[in-house]
Amino acid sequence: MGVGAALLAMVLVPVVAIDLEHQLIPDVIVLPAAAVGLALEIAAHPDHWWVPVLAALGAGGFLFALWLAYPGGMGLGDVKFALLLGAVLGVAVIPALGVAFAAGALLGIVMIARHGAAARKRAVPFGPFLAAGALVALVWGSTIVHWYTNQIA
Repeated sequence: MGVGAALLAMVLVPVVAIDLEHQLIPDVIVLPAAAVGLALEIAAHPDHWWVPVLAALGAGGFLFALWLAYPGGMGLGDVKFALLLGAVLGVAVIPALGVAFAAGALLGIVMIARHGAAARKRAVPFGPFLAAGALVALVWGSTIVHWYTNQIA
């Protein structure tokens, strides 16, 4: 685990706490952490500098596209948080996002089963799901990516 991963782990706590309480992911935390995390990852692997850059742009761009499709479904804080995750996790951001969306979908299914159609109008912060995905990726992300790439090779 590198310094960038330690930075990410440290940022997860306030981001999750604030998102759960206020349904807001503050730019003042996420954007500087994304910039520092990206710089740390580039410094750690200068021969592959493009990996964290593309992962950050890809993860942030993917959530931004979802936000454009349905702005009421997700906040821009989640988009910026995904940018941070991509910057620090690199390719492992893919399983992180997969875990986040799967966990969010599971909660959605439980809420619909419990509350019916009324559950569709309930807001659920997505930051904690992104954070859970990030933790999974910090521990097993490279293993998951290597397993998957061996399956398709």
